[in-house]
Amino acid sequence: MSSNLILLNKPFKVLSQFSQEGDKETLATYIKAPNFYPAGRLDYDSEGLLLLANQGALQHLIASPTFKMPKTYWVQVEGDISDEALNQLRQGVELKDGLTKPAQAEHIAEPKIWPRTPPVRHRESIPTSWIALQIHEGRNRQVRRMTAAVGFPTLRLIRYAIGPYTLDNIAVGEWQYIEPTAKLTQQVIEFEQQRKRKTTSSHRRRPSQTRHSKSTNKISNGERVARQTTGTQPTRRSHRK
Repeated sequence: MSSNLILLNKPFKVLSQFSQEGDKETLATYIKAPNFYPAGRLDYDSEGLLLLANQGALQHLIASPTFKMPKTYWVQVEGDISDEALNQLRQGVELKDGLTKPAQAEHIAEPKIWPRTPPVRHRESIPTSWIALQIHEGRNRQVRRMTAAVGFPTLRLIRYAIGPYTLDNIAVGEWQYIEPTAKLTQQVIEFEQQRKRKTTSSHRRRPSQTRHSKSTNKISNGERVARQTTGTQPTRRSHRK
């Protein structure tokens, strides 16, 4: 499969799209490679790893939770997060759209990362802490809602990894080409083969379905005569000119 991926370290307040939306900054500011499009999204107010692909099947496999590419986030939260809160995240958190799947969650030291512009508001009376959170879902603003649900609102959110791909050695606003892993390449091949089989199977069924529908709709001569003789004739109405 001759298809590349692009790994981008998306800055804060950049839309995960190329089309303009008001005065917001987009991917067009950073990526000039043609025919590459985001494989999934990363919120406007989130930072970090965004993958782009130039093949539809590759985009689908990376973005779809069905194929279970875990996503790992570095999250700065308000307050000194407790072991109880971390255990809640690991077991699953009840949100408005249902219970989340169990996540991997652990307390980490503040990572060595780029300064954010503008910086997170600092309050002397309230400490902050960092966690690494790995999820297998893709609900809207899920990480922020999860940390808020356990009592520790998110202040800064950085996606560090998607499956085997990480932010390592990619500065903020920078990107690089990379080839899909052997496993991902094989998944794409299998996905394409499965899609072709479904298409072929669908085409083969259509003629028989048509013949079946015709046979079930046949009316015998006797039934046709009966319908003609017993049916009520429609009343004729004159139309005013």
